[in-house]
Amino acid sequence: MSKNGSIVFVVDDDPAMRMSLESLLQSVGHTVAAFETARDFRMAPRPDLPSCLVLDVRLPGQSGLEFQREIGRTASPPPIVFITGHGDVPMSVAAMKAGAVEFLTKPFRDQDLIDGVHRAIELDRRRRAKAAMLAELRERVSTMTPREREILPLVAAGRMNKQIAQALQLSEVTVKVHRAQVMQKLKANSVADLVRIADRLAAIEPEAKMDGTSI
Repeated sequence: MSKNGSIVFVVDDDPAMRMSLESLLQSVGHTVAAFETARDFRMAPRPDLPSCLVLDVRLPGQSGLEFQREIGRTASPPPIVFITGHGDVPMSVAAMKAGAVEFLTKPFRDQDLIDGVHRAIELDRRRRAKAAMLAELRERVSTMTPREREILPLVAAGRMNKQIAQALQLSEVTVKVHRAQVMQKLKANSVADLVRIADRLAAIEPEAKMDGTSI
């Protein structure tokens, strides 16, 4: 793997272009896996690493734009840098609207491709880090009881134990115990930490209720 633990996939049906792209990207430290068609890429195993896909627009069989739409429906599609010898404005607009990081028309400057690949890999790295953080947060929430999920938004809203007890018809002692469990299970060191966690949970699933019925 490359020094920064990432990989670049290249899909281009021109053997000379594939070799050129592979050589260029390897020269700046990237690990590269090159394929002739979208089908070849689809059938190959993909390491679980930050990555990007350098994709030719015009391919035999399924076009690059069609493949972009297909791979965009998968769980974790790699960011795409398009290259083409036959690009036009509507084509580039469609690619960028669908999430492409860059759209380069051949012949392009080596540095433009390298910069596009670096941006794409960094984008994927941030996406993966966010996904890992959210997965860990969901795991923490899964350890909470339904009562603790009821108490969480009330604590995050700044309610005192007495107010929470009245709202949920509990004793203050019981609320205090549940509150401590919420803080421990969510690894919150302060109410401010808990507020930030509650905000992240709301961003993950805005419609979720902290009553044990979802999340």
